[in-house]
Amino acid sequence: MRETANQFVSQGWDVTVVTIADESWERDFGLDHTLSEPVDPRVRVVKLPLVREDLETDIRKFSEDRALRPTQWAAAYRKKGMKDFPEPIYGGWKADLERAVERIHRNRPADLVLATCVPYVNMAAALHLWETRKVPYAIDFRDGWSVDVIEGGEAFTADSPSGVWERKVLSHALSLWLVNDPIAEWYRERHPDLADRVHVVRNGYDEDSVPARTRTPDPEAGLTFGHLGVVTSPPRILKAVLDGWRLARERDPLVARSRLEIRGQIGSGATREANAHIEMIRQAHARGEEVSFGGPAPKAEVPDIFAGWDVLLMMIMGGKYMTSGKVYEYAATGLPVMSAHAVEHDATTVMTGHPLWTGATGFDEEALAAGYSRAAKLAVEAGEEDRAAARLHAARYARAAQLGPAVRRLIRQAVPGGPDGDQGSGTAPTAPGTHEAEDLSV
Repeated sequence: MRETANQFVSQGWDVTVVTIADESWERDFGLDHTLSEPVDPRVRVVKLPLVREDLETDIRKFSEDRALRPTQWAAAYRKKGMKDFPEPIYGGWKADLERAVERIHRNRPADLVLATCVPYVNMAAALHLWETRKVPYAIDFRDGWSVDVIEGGEAFTADSPSGVWERKVLSHALSLWLVNDPIAEWYRERHPDLADRVHVVRNGYDEDSVPARTRTPDPEAGLTFGHLGVVTSPPRILKAVLDGWRLARERDPLVARSRLEIRGQIGSGATREANAHIEMIRQAHARGEEVSFGGPAPKAEVPDIFAGWDVLLMMIMGGKYMTSGKVYEYAATGLPVMSAHAVEHDATTVMTGHPLWTGATGFDEEALAAGYSRAAKLAVEAGEEDRAAARLHAARYARAAQLGPAVRRLIRQAVPGGPDGDQGSGTAPTAPGTHEAEDLSV
């Protein structure tokens, strides 16, 4: 999303980003302010005071009903969210989002709206401006809505409330952006009349997140295996990864001298670092298995983190519809990558041909143990030519290379007959300066 905004600004567009208040983000997943630093200073940011009441942890702010009947309260809260838009919790934001974009449009008339999901209720605000002001819009769908990217198959039927909303929103959109080919193909088959609007726009990686050089492994001292990313997979996946690690340490002297470090977000809301995943990591550490958790990683520190590791562990749930945002960074580091994900997975598509990839074998602990050993061997034996070839393999997935063409194509659609991607709307760009943050009462 940051790269998308910057790309539009670079094409001469006046960009207003609508988001929620910092306090709301902090309550949910936390905030990494180093992500905001590379945002073009001409981008205007509007922060809405929308919150998830179900993530409130201060019991002094609970209603009597929530305090005495928390399960029933939560069920009623989700049902209330579905009243205006078929999305639990976030559906209740629909009216506020619509009023906010109306106010923004009155003050700074929009030539194009790009709605990024999730939440999917964002699409309702884009549709609202189309229906009331005929402002064209596009949907940055990412993983899609009607496809179950974790289990595969249909998430809901075409005639369900969600299906009706999805069809209505997509039928008026200029363009639909999806993160990979399997999801894009799903939508082309589900909505064949809209197939020419479906485009694959992969997440890609930020080039400043890749270390300039990787360290030279020291097999005598042991290697450092590292996993960086949000850990949201079912606990059974982490268990398999840790079981495979323990087995590899029993069989391979090099792995036995090595360490496994896990960095990133584990859980959200009140369950952050208070769940089954963190308990398994602590238990492995207590057993002397050289497993540690280093907490969330600020974006600005990512290159240094990668530079301190010898092997990357790529632990991802899902199957052919899932890619993961981290796979691109992993591929571009020049480090060996060990996969812990299903064989039929879009990460396999990205990694196929990567010279320092162990391949995907699923979650069998024997296969994972062998994968740790293969990765350790690659780390010790790989030369600079191998590392350079790995970086070259990933170069096509640089974020600017992915988003730049997509933004230029969307500009051509939004401004027919206008300059070919070199100039945006007739609205004058904002002057350079600090980011403008505006809290709207909605």
